[in-house]
Amino acid sequence: MIVCPTCKHSNMTGALYCAECGGQLGGGDTLITQRISGEKLKATEGKQVRGENPQPPPEDEAWGSLHLVDTGQVILLSSQDEFTLGRTSEGQPIMPDIDLSPYQAYAAGVSRLHAVIRRNESSLTFMDLGSANGSYLNGGRLAPNSETSIQHGDVVALGKLKIQFLTRK
Repeated sequence: MIVCPTCKHSNMTGALYCAECGGQLGGGDTLITQRISGEKLKATEGKQVRGENPQPPPEDEAWGSLHLVDTGQVILLSSQDEFTLGRTSEGQPIMPDIDLSPYQAYAAGVSRLHAVIRRNESSLTFMDLGSANGSYLNGGRLAPNSETSIQHGDVVALGKLKIQFLTRK
C-alpha cells in the first residue's frame, strides 16, 4: 500500500496518483516537466517511437474519434468495433489497439492495458480493465471490469489522461 502524502488515503501498490484526491504518489521518482520549444516539436512531428508509422483511417471510414482534452489531438476510430486503450513498454507481449504512449500516457498513469471501448448497433460502452490508477467518466470513478454506457461528448479520464468521445450520428 502507498499512503498519499496529501490526504493520507491508502492506495494500491504501483499507483501513480491517489484514488481519493488525485495527488501524485511516489517518493524519489518525481516527474519533472520541461518546456519544449516549437522547433523541437516540429523536428519530431510525424515520427513514431516504435518502428512503423501507421496511417490513421481515412476520415470517411471512421465512426468516431478520441479527442485528447489537454493537447487537442484527435485519434480516429476505424470501422473496428472494439479497441483496447493503453500504452506500450519494452518486452510487453500484448499490445493495446490504441497506443497512448506518444501522449505522455506513462506520466498520466495509464496502464499497459487500461480499458476497452466497444461499439454495437445502438450503443457505445467503456470498461476499465482493472487498471492501477482507475478510470473516470465525467468526473465519477468507474468500477473496474464493469461495462458502462458512454455517449457522444462524454469525457473519460484514464488515470489523469482526459479523453472526450466524439461519434458520428
